Amino acid sequence: MKKKLLFIPSLVIFISLSSFNYVNLASKTSLPQPAIPTSLEISNGLKQALQQGISKSADQLSAVNGFFGNAAIKILLPPEAKDAEKTLRRMGLGSVCDKAILSLNRAAEDAAKQAKPIFIDAIKKMTVQDVTHILLGPKDAATQYFKRTATARLTLAFKPVIKSSLDRVSATKYYDDFANEYNKIPFHSKLNPDISDYATQKAIDGLFYEIALEELNIRKNIGARSTPLLQKVFAFADSKVSG
Repeated sequence: MKKKLLFIPSLVIFISLSSFNYVNLASKTSLPQPAIPTSLEISNGLKQALQQGISKSADQLSAVNGFFGNAAIKILLPPEAKDAEKTLRRMGLGSVCDKAILSLNRAAEDAAKQAKPIFIDAIKKMTVQDVTHILLGPKDAATQYFKRTATARLTLAFKPVIKSSLDRVSATKYYDDFANEYNKIPFHSKLNPDISDYATQKAIDGLFYEIALEELNIRKNIGARSTPLLQKVFAFADSKVSG
């Protein structure tokens, strides 16, 4: 009889411990679902993230060597000038080429600081439907949205800024010197010394490139979500993607 009495408490303890472990295991495996943000929170959160990324990108690119020191977006001479560059370098006029390249990048760096409000204005004009599609879309959805809807308007807005910047850092003079030196060589097609269109497009491409990197960073790097709103909105987006 004593053995039976001893067995019963032991059985109770075993069952209790087993239940406790099961409850603990269940609580660990069932993760809390992220709070569902409102449409307004999604809109504000995404716009906040894009403004953060654009500000960071514009600040980086507008610094000295923002373009020139970044191999991914460094502006080189136009493709049609490649043969001219090779010819001039063979003739010992490499410094003319180098000055032209440096001045193109200095112009883009000078213009980048003025580009920020143009992109921010485009963000402010996004609809709730736009931001929802971007939030739950591909990893480069915002960048593609800007390219699709704003490239033409950005080009029109950027060109006078770029032109002014090119003049300010003597890029037009250096490239004009470069083109004129090459145009003196007989039996070659002539180069157009006006590079403002080319420089404008390359500057915009560089901005889009950096914005795409920041967009990917905010989507993938939890540490980049610096505010409670960003954390809530992108945790919701993560749950939708993973689900």
